[in-house]
Amino acid sequence: MFQGSFVAITTPFKNNEIDEPALRKLVDFHIEHGTSGIVPCGTTGESPTLSYEEHNRVVDIVIDQVKGRVPVIAGTGSNSTSETIMLTKHAKQVGANGALIITPYYNKPTQEGLYQHFKTVAEQVDIPIVVYNVPGRTGVNIAPETLERLGKFKNIVAVKEASGSLDQVSQILAKTNLTVLSGDDSLTLPMISIGARGVISVAANILPGRMAKLVATALAGDYNMSRKIHYELYPIFKVMFVETNPIPVKAAMAAMHMIEPEIRLPLTAIGEANKNTLLKILAGYEELASKLECVAK
Repeated sequence: MFQGSFVAITTPFKNNEIDEPALRKLVDFHIEHGTSGIVPCGTTGESPTLSYEEHNRVVDIVIDQVKGRVPVIAGTGSNSTSETIMLTKHAKQVGANGALIITPYYNKPTQEGLYQHFKTVAEQVDIPIVVYNVPGRTGVNIAPETLERLGKFKNIVAVKEASGSLDQVSQILAKTNLTVLSGDDSLTLPMISIGARGVISVAANILPGRMAKLVATALAGDYNMSRKIHYELYPIFKVMFVETNPIPVKAAMAAMHMIEPEIRLPLTAIGEANKNTLLKILAGYEELASKLECVAK
């Protein structure tokens, strides 16, 4: 149902408020450069620091600006099942094409608890659900066997897999009919080679065209071209995580005048040494260098 290069879009802020004009421009930027779909209010969108009102407003803005041109998969997950249902109902009501739901964090549910969480949401909200597995953030890994059980629900259609394990991806693909989307930019090509159908990308925030081409050529079986793009983008993939996401990507976008340089506590501005490293790498890409406000020597 979902395939291609989806962007985990940042949430631009200005004076600690959602910068609506900037967000609308970002949506158009992605559609113009071939991004397959928009994912607001994920990790990269700083969802943990958004109020419920802000969260819903970001989803509203993105859906309104997209105007049906590409799918919107709204991040609606929480460590509370009732809150997840509330956010997911809103996404459905305003026209989202799907909901990205993270495994509950901090409370570390068992595999049965994970199953019951997603089962309850799927039964109460009839919207295509993408399970988001990122154990490095949540402290819990959803097992392939649990995803096999969840795959029996007609509206649980995909998994964003960010465990970093190709073995786990192989097991999911072998055990289920779920669509697998990479949650790690640098593993997109390897994951597609074993059956994944795309990525929900951080790097696409700044290089959407190249990321879209990487995915499209890999899905078409043109591995010579997709490998070439993978290695071209590899420095970007790595520097996007030189500090906690989305610190580096927002720093990059601010340097290129795409957004204001605002990020919410407890995340802070990128360190000076890492900023210099980031700017040097950005300057190596022709389409980014011209946008930079300065280039580190």
